[in-house]
Amino acid sequence: MNNWFVCKIKYAKEDEYGRLKNVNEPYLVDAMSFTEAEARMYEELGTLIRGEMQVSSMSKANISEVFRYEDSDTWFKCKITYVITDGDSAMEKKVTNYFLVSAHDVKQAYERIYESLNNMLVSFEVPDVVKSPIVEVFEFIGSDEREAAVPKGFTPLSELQEKEIEE
Repeated sequence: MNNWFVCKIKYAKEDEYGRLKNVNEPYLVDAMSFTEAEARMYEELGTLIRGEMQVSSMSKANISEVFRYEDSDTWFKCKITYVITDGDSAMEKKVTNYFLVSAHDVKQAYERIYESLNNMLVSFEVPDVVKSPIVEVFEFIGSDEREAAVPKGFTPLSELQEKEIEE
């Protein structure tokens, strides 16, 4: 289960004319708590943003799942509705979930959300697809995955430690 937080980051960004402009951009991060979300923002963006940055606000996001496609960096928030029947009372209940999907435009986001959710057992509707102001999504990466994602030209610390032990 993912816990998504929207963190607004305030910093000075250089525009196309080389001038510095103060911006407050929203980022989505998967974390266990507000404290971890803030720490992850400084960890993820600290190397990308030159100068000072500040987490100006944080809030829990109502996102159920994120579908990332590598060919696009624009995020769309999709509202999904479906009806479930309560087994005890046999009453129908309308359920609404929100998903984030990367796409080039609204039409492609609509198609991708259907593609991503095609294995659902209940039929669903997509009543709303809107462009999201989210700049980037930072998903949770476990310690095993972090070690596996070593940049080219670098050697994982665990391999260096193994070589030292062998020598």
